[in-house]
Amino acid sequence: MKRLFIIIAVSVMCLTFTGCKIYNKYTSQSQVSSNIYGTTEDVTAAQADQSIAELSWREFFTDPLLQNLIDSAIANNTDLNSARIAVEQSQASLKAAKLGYLPSISFAPSVGVNSYLNEGSMASTFTYNLPLQIDWNLDIFAVNTNQKRKAQAVLAQAEAHQQLVQANIISAVAQQYCMLQLLDRQLEILTNTDSLWNTSLETQKSLWENGKAFSTAVNQMENSYLNVKIQIVDVRRRIRGVENAICQLLAIAPQHIERTRWSSYEMPQRLSTGVPAQLLTNRPDIKMADHMLEEAFYNTQAARAEFYPKVSLQGLLGWGNNSGMIPNPGTLLLNALASLTQPIFAQGKLRANLKISKLSEEDVAQKYVQTVINAGNQVNEALADCQAASEKDKYYKRQLDVLHEAYSGTHELMDNGKANYLEVLTAQESLLSAQINEATNLYEGSRALIALYIALGGGTK
Repeated sequence: MKRLFIIIAVSVMCLTFTGCKIYNKYTSQSQVSSNIYGTTEDVTAAQADQSIAELSWREFFTDPLLQNLIDSAIANNTDLNSARIAVEQSQASLKAAKLGYLPSISFAPSVGVNSYLNEGSMASTFTYNLPLQIDWNLDIFAVNTNQKRKAQAVLAQAEAHQQLVQANIISAVAQQYCMLQLLDRQLEILTNTDSLWNTSLETQKSLWENGKAFSTAVNQMENSYLNVKIQIVDVRRRIRGVENAICQLLAIAPQHIERTRWSSYEMPQRLSTGVPAQLLTNRPDIKMADHMLEEAFYNTQAARAEFYPKVSLQGLLGWGNNSGMIPNPGTLLLNALASLTQPIFAQGKLRANLKISKLSEEDVAQKYVQTVINAGNQVNEALADCQAASEKDKYYKRQLDVLHEAYSGTHELMDNGKANYLEVLTAQESLLSAQINEATNLYEGSRALIALYIALGGGTK
């Protein structure tokens, strides 16, 4: 015991006089630039007390059919289930790291047979050992502490990665769902157009049969009508493809996806984004980058700890019989050893490992900065897309009103023989194009709003 006391005292003195930093804790990198979203008036004006990112995905996506799809994706998606498994693995690693403070105990029984010649005949004696071997590395220089803190950082990374995968899956399901609604709307427009243009074609044929139009007019009309038919086939094929993509996200066989009819969509007048300096901490990718930096920090701490002594206790306790020809005396085995190992020269490996760890930590720090910059850029882009879609929406609505009037007027003139087929073709094709563009812009607005929600850290709860 005296020897053990001397070893521990010397170790504590070394720790005190060297003033090492191996016990320091990591400080989270939570500070971001106040203008990380940009400095434009549109971005800085979009602030409020509550952020859309603070809404749960159920509050943000209120369509019940979409909610059912997201629920199914969260429960069945294979990537998300793999992320859950990674969390459980990290939890097991952390539990093992916490138990590293305790001694290791092993049981290694052994039996031996010795044969010898006794008065002309062979005799045998049996020896046995039933020891409990105990090894205990004292954590004086934070070896186990740094391992435990590193395991906690790895677990936090796994949890953040699970949140990131969930947010991306929610975003993908929601955007594909909106795409289905857009395609349904386009199919409805094309189907209505098919009926109207068929009427125009029949009118043109009648005019041609009565000598009031040329065959070229009929051919041009029929060509446009057939183009609509082709577009209908294309849209139906795209609907099947999007449905299959959603089924992949849900990890189910290809099937029809139920959705609500997208009859109208109101673009938001003002977007609530919250306080720029605080919002990005909600993002799971930034949490991951922060915890990766934390892991690198503790790797450096562990590399520093390698320069300090290792203090260990070893013991042996059990029963044995090693007394030669005396059978089964059952003697008690007891042995204890305290040791201190101080590295002096390790072929430069310790210094190299420390330098590598420091450089790795610096590299991860640079990646953290870039992650924050990328996040700010994504928010800026999503905001710009939302605002552009909102501005274009009013122009598309006015354009549709104008083209509806132009189409109706031109068609009426054609019926009375006062307008040629080119004017009618131009009017009806312009109207169709505007209807498709207006629906697409509404989709782009909803897609941008979903992207903004995810960019601000939404979808994790």
